[in-house]
Amino acid sequence: MAAHKPVEWVQAVITRFDEQLPIKVGHQNTHTKVSTEHNKECLINISKYKFSLVISGLTTILKNVNNMRIFGDASEKNLYLSQLIILDTLEKCLAGQSKDCLRLDETMLVKQLLPEICHFIHTYREGHQHAAELRASASAVLFSLSCNNFNAVFSRISTRLQELTVCSEDNVDVHDIELMQYINVDCSKLKRLLQETVLKFRALKKPAQLAVINSLEKAFWNWVENYPDEFTMLYQRPQADMAEAAEKLFDLVDSFAESAKRKAAVWPLQIILLILCPEITHTISKDTVEDSKANKKLFLDSLRKALAGQGGSKQLMESAAIACVKLCKASTYINWEDHSTIFLLVQSIVMDLKALLFNPAKPFWRGTGSQNADVELMMDCFVSCFRINPHNNQHFKVCLAASSPSTFHFVLVNSLHRIITNSDLDWWPKIDAVYCYSGELRFMFSDTLNRVIQGVGTHAPLRMTPVRGQKHVSLLYYTKHAKS
Repeated sequence: MAAHKPVEWVQAVITRFDEQLPIKVGHQNTHTKVSTEHNKECLINISKYKFSLVISGLTTILKNVNNMRIFGDASEKNLYLSQLIILDTLEKCLAGQSKDCLRLDETMLVKQLLPEICHFIHTYREGHQHAAELRASASAVLFSLSCNNFNAVFSRISTRLQELTVCSEDNVDVHDIELMQYINVDCSKLKRLLQETVLKFRALKKPAQLAVINSLEKAFWNWVENYPDEFTMLYQRPQADMAEAAEKLFDLVDSFAESAKRKAAVWPLQIILLILCPEITHTISKDTVEDSKANKKLFLDSLRKALAGQGGSKQLMESAAIACVKLCKASTYINWEDHSTIFLLVQSIVMDLKALLFNPAKPFWRGTGSQNADVELMMDCFVSCFRINPHNNQHFKVCLAASSPSTFHFVLVNSLHRIITNSDLDWWPKIDAVYCYSGELRFMFSDTLNRVIQGVGTHAPLRMTPVRGQKHVSLLYYTKHAKS
């Protein structure tokens, strides 16, 4: 049958996949889970040869499942599980799409799928049990889709930007702009996003401008983390057109930042835009600079002052901390042998940065609801400082101290896990630099375990808190709750 009627055979597999989803069969037992996984693997393999047929079938299934009316907790759970299965299958099929066989019908299918995926990302429900997992899965689909179909996604972003340049309403829909942060971008694609933003930024309303600022920053990290060699090369052979777009956008954003609140919102992107201009970063390190570069030098001076607590605003100090962590992190992707000025800039801020983030007497805290983001920031700083100089470890000792807050212990262990599992670049130091602290680490684990078992003191029961991007938790993380 497969040899003589391939379309019918593929359709039969798609139908079987659909019929065995949790929303159709109800609670899954071991047998149905294995069967669902088998159907999924079949479709992924078939998609390498019948890409359009498989993607079309999965898109139809996703639409139908999304439109189903459900009642009760069990049905809602089965719906979300089914959506996750479909999204994961789509992501793997798209990741395996051949770059050599892009045809018009495949492009049309992508255009049919894209609105469905965007719907998942846009209708994210904060606090829902499966919401974060669904959004992450949909984001992974969009990332894979954009690898070979970037123009389709870029067109949607560009069209929305154009619409918003002539929109007079203050409350605008910025969801399509936010797609920037989920797509696969290499150097040339990031450049296109920057150039498009430069053309339209000034005409946008404030909410759209803020959405662009936030999304471009995430797009930058998508580039650096997925194409680190390209970023490293930027500091060996600077690109004039990239620097031109980044400088123009820096100036536009600088004009936008007319208040302390706006400065706090844009500083993290501004440091990234400067990082994209190696020659300008070198120029403004001198005592005297030309007028067109004076605002960049003033920005760095303001950043240093705010980080040291001299900016007159807690909000600016917090934004300076975020920007400086991003500077440190970006510098680790540049080879020390390139002798970049960026390393001098890092050295000028790193002591104040560690003093702010790793102060056990006054832990860094941006307010209610910020705990996960604060921990992530501390981890980025810890890992970056290790990669910059693994032997300058005062913050390591602070995190290891028994008297330090439990958050510091959590940051330490998860940072070490990240150092071990993510060592992509040749010049990043290995974990053996901290082997000498193995005894203290064992003691910290033992002490934490004893607190869990005994439940002593003012600590509430310990809870597991996963860190974004990790599939397990390295340390039991406990938080102190005020007794009512």
